[in-house]
Amino acid sequence: MKNIILATFLFIGIAVQAQNKKKFDKPTVVEASCGECQFGMKGKSCDLAVRIDGKSYFVDGTTIHDHGDAHAEKGFCNAISKALVTGEIVNNRFKATSFTLIDDKK
Repeated sequence: MKNIILATFLFIGIAVQAQNKKKFDKPTVVEASCGECQFGMKGKSCDLAVRIDGKSYFVDGTTIHDHGDAHAEKGFCNAISKALVTGEIVNNRFKATSFTLIDDKK
């Protein structure tokens, strides 16, 4: 009986872990902005976030301040930009291994 319970918890743990991870090994275009100001996420201050498939994630591996003035006219707090990223989603956060803004030529 103990083995069945242990196996059940092990299976649930693996299933939950698999759902919390998604890798982006190839550069992928995403929306990037301030999570609080533009994506309506709950947080303590202006933090960089990406939106992938309609879901927003705070970013680890780079910060909102690494990409210019967040409060400028086209800064992350005032506009949504496109970025080319690699990394993975772990525990509802995007762990960036690369993050490059795409120049929006309009």
